[in-house]
Amino acid sequence: MAKAANATDMRLIAKDAEDLAIVAACLQDALVPISEVQYLAGEQRFIMLLNRFRWERQPAGRHGPTTGRSSGDDASFHDADDYFDTEQRIHCGLCVDKVTAVRSRDVDLKQRGKFLSLLTLQFDGSNLNLVFSGGGIIQLTVSEMSVFLKDMGEGWPTQWRPDHEREMAAAAKGRG
Repeated sequence: MAKAANATDMRLIAKDAEDLAIVAACLQDALVPISEVQYLAGEQRFIMLLNRFRWERQPAGRHGPTTGRSSGDDASFHDADDYFDTEQRIHCGLCVDKVTAVRSRDVDLKQRGKFLSLLTLQFDGSNLNLVFSGGGIIQLTVSEMSVFLKDMGEGWPTQWRPDHEREMAAAAKGRG
């Protein structure tokens, strides 16, 4: 399923729902410029460039089950793009093959200057749904699951860590 050439080069392939859950976790909170979303009908391919939050690389004090590090680890070498003890984002490409149709709801793909925030990917057997904040969905009808994700370039530090609990509390306060 997952293949990493080195610590900074994530490559994932999803051929079933279990694989897709891993890809979805890696892409949660990715920012997507609508200008970087394209359906190549003749190739039955949907491609998208994303700016993804690197959930798998957590700075000190934020260790979780996915980091594999603990405060007692020995010092280690870091890659050039490994900004030690910072949150990171990285450019990432997503390719979905075997796509026979693309539909969207509450996403205007003609507004090329806008950005979307990807929440998750869902698969129901024939449709792969890309679910965005605000309720937008891009639905890909696929003849079979064939999803490929690849990091591109080097990561960079960010001070903005996605916080769904805070966002949900703010939304609830706005409704009350």
